[in-house]
Amino acid sequence: MSAQIRIQLAAEAEGDLAAIYNHRLKQRGADGPDGAEALLDALYSAIEALADFPLRGPIPPELDALGIADWRQISLWPYRIIYTLDGDVLTIAVVADSRRDFASLLERRLLQRLPRS
Repeated sequence: MSAQIRIQLAAEAEGDLAAIYNHRLKQRGADGPDGAEALLDALYSAIEALADFPLRGPIPPELDALGIADWRQISLWPYRIIYTLDGDVLTIAVVADSRRDFASLLERRLLQRLPRS
């Protein structure tokens, strides 16, 4: 039997989710199948499903091109959820619209954290 995976949200990812919720709230309101509540529920469901299969997502192509394999992603179109697994702790680092400049976003959020040799 495998270890229980604990999922945590980085502060930036919490901010991402709040911004996504607020944007959808302004667009379509809170309720309904395409409202802010439904979108947030879908994003959280996708995140929670990672506990069962944490390594199922591919390496983000922007990071794979740099030889960085510590991060993975899942998609809930148009959103990408970027995460890493360290032991039994899965950390969600980024939740963002995939139509934005993801290379710049990942550089700001993830690459600056990497140790320099």
